Amino acid sequence: MTASFLGTAGMLPARAPHARRALVGALLCAALLPCGARAQTIQGVTSGTRVPRLAIRNATIIDGNGVPASGPADILIEHDRIAQVVFLDPVAVRAGRASRPKADVEIDATGKFVLPGLINAHAHLQNERAHVPQPYDYTLKLWLASGITTVREVGTDSTERVMALRDEAAAGRLASPRILVYARFSNAPEPHTAAEARARVRAIKAMGADGIKILGVERDVMAATLDEAHKLGLRVAHHAGVEETNAWDDARFGTTSIEHWYGIPDAAILDGRQHFPAAYNYRNETDRFRWAGHLWREADSARLTAVLDTLIAAKVAWVPTLDIYEASRDLQRAQGQPWFADYLHPTLEDYFRPDPANHGSYFLGWTSSDETYWKENYRIWMNALRTFERRGGVIGVGDDAGFIYQMYGFGLIRELELQQEAGFEPLAVIRHATGNNARILGREADLGRVRAGYLADLIIVNGNPLENLKVLYPTGTDEIRNGRVVRGGGVEWTIRDGIPYHAPSLLAQVKEMVARARAERKVRTP
Repeated sequence: MTASFLGTAGMLPARAPHARRALVGALLCAALLPCGARAQTIQGVTSGTRVPRLAIRNATIIDGNGVPASGPADILIEHDRIAQVVFLDPVAVRAGRASRPKADVEIDATGKFVLPGLINAHAHLQNERAHVPQPYDYTLKLWLASGITTVREVGTDSTERVMALRDEAAAGRLASPRILVYARFSNAPEPHTAAEARARVRAIKAMGADGIKILGVERDVMAATLDEAHKLGLRVAHHAGVEETNAWDDARFGTTSIEHWYGIPDAAILDGRQHFPAAYNYRNETDRFRWAGHLWREADSARLTAVLDTLIAAKVAWVPTLDIYEASRDLQRAQGQPWFADYLHPTLEDYFRPDPANHGSYFLGWTSSDETYWKENYRIWMNALRTFERRGGVIGVGDDAGFIYQMYGFGLIRELELQQEAGFEPLAVIRHATGNNARILGREADLGRVRAGYLADLIIVNGNPLENLKVLYPTGTDEIRNGRVVRGGGVEWTIRDGIPYHAPSLLAQVKEMVARARAERKVRTP
């Protein structure tokens, strides 16, 4: 982690909005926005500029509530809200007799699908990898180009810095998804008593964070943290590890969501602890992730069902991040993803290379046996996810990108594909990434739906994601049209708070950014 804006209590007190703007102002021009760049206008729509009334015409809508697609429809956006969703009579439209809402600017969505903006419920906004600077703009534009309109940032970077970005995005001064900041509870000095835990929660609330992310926590500290968080109305995401607490504690204390999957299978092991070899060292990440690949097979199936039912009864959601561990089951695939050629920033590329100093870069002596165990891990894990939802649990979507060969944005779309592999229909997968994620964030009243009165967070997609989730990748995908293979798909427009962003233009800017960074690196390297 970079040097942060943290005080001796681990968090700075809340700053006034103008102070936050001053904090981030220099970064915006120096590292984030192409200051002075000309806004792009595509078919009358200016990317990054909100208009009073924007209409999306002839759309086929996939809502975030899991119902089948429906259309054609006109969607009228007024300022930052969806004002109307008008389903059209195709005969009346062809005859010119349809009553249609008037607008200042229109986007023709004929033959396209409109979805709620994707929500990334486990995201990291990083301005460095292994202490080498990486521009925020790289991540923010990849997210928007991938149709992501909201991220729950779970505590990698300085909380104060990310909150400043959040405020700039909310004010419309920054091309970015909406950012919800979950402050990292364990930032130094890490609380180790109940009193210290309560003080840290109060400090997080006072500084204006949206929630808390906990990991590696002792049971008494977790109990105090959750109790204080409930009193103050803060939601809590728990990245469980090989630690004292597990899923039983998440249910007992009322965690909002359990992240990844540690904590669930180990709670279902009959003798209470995974059978590690004598030489195992959790701080050695090759050890840690190698033996994590054995964990699900050690869980007792009946006890696992009891764990899942207990989480469901306690209303603990599950954000599994299937994508982030995929390299463990197929390293060669992970290392050769096609978008790396044009869009992998050299700082991130260096970080991905096996190196014990970098978290998640653990592939030292990785074997076919390791991959085989991990493939079995995925089969059991995916079955547990199906069981969890079938019995009433809420599953969300996050990608944890910036680690283990997963790029921002692309990782979230891969997560959708893996949830389909787990046995969920595409309608359910899209609901996980929209309506369900909005529930996990406590924003189901204004996010995650294509519905009048909701915030205008929408994506317009060239292709049918119910037929092929790959059309959501920002680079698109090969499709067969009229007997020929053509490049199709891709998000065309990402609309956040009524502000339209032309996704292909953002992706082109990322490509240019990466090419420039690579060229600069060649100049610096003798």
